[in-house]
Amino acid sequence: MNQLVGFKEWQVVCEALASGRQSILLRKGGIHEGRAGFSFAHPSFFLFPTKFHALGERVREGEAEEGGEWKICDPIHITHHAEAVWAVTLTSWEAANSLRPMHIYSEQTVRDRFDWEGKGMASGSIHLALVRVRRLVIPWEFPYEAKYGGCRSWVNLPQAGAGFLKNAQPVLTDPNFLEVRKSAEHVCEGQPIGE
Repeated sequence: MNQLVGFKEWQVVCEALASGRQSILLRKGGIHEGRAGFSFAHPSFFLFPTKFHALGERVREGEAEEGGEWKICDPIHITHHAEAVWAVTLTSWEAANSLRPMHIYSEQTVRDRFDWEGKGMASGSIHLALVRVRRLVIPWEFPYEAKYGGCRSWVNLPQAGAGFLKNAQPVLTDPNFLEVRKSAEHVCEGQPIGE
């Protein structure tokens, strides 16, 4: 049985992904990513909303819920699942910055991630993934545990969640998603895109 994984992302960004406003993820990684650093290692994952490191000035739209991470036993509400259609590492600031219409992160947030260096990741790069987001017909709820905390991108989730994927519906229609995909791929022209 495959382990179910969650991708930790600020709650406000999860809301943008859920609404179809955003279909890309930009990530550099966290201190718990391991020696090799961050990668979009899982092609299929649940969106795990987090408040960790969330600050209002880090996004251009929506309300970032501040005040630290969830507390033990707080209910976690998983409402969406995503599949990474492709991922690429951008090494051009101009390319990364030109993605601005496709996400809600502030320019400074993207710049900070692009310039950050450490844990096997070089300054002057950022990971980009195009994701197809699907809404769960029945939201999945389970209690927050300490193992989900900290500065990490990927968390293992309870196996009970497998049934929640049944009948999940795409947030964007096929034609709308194709339009987003073409725009993102135009920005990434010349970059090797991994499936």
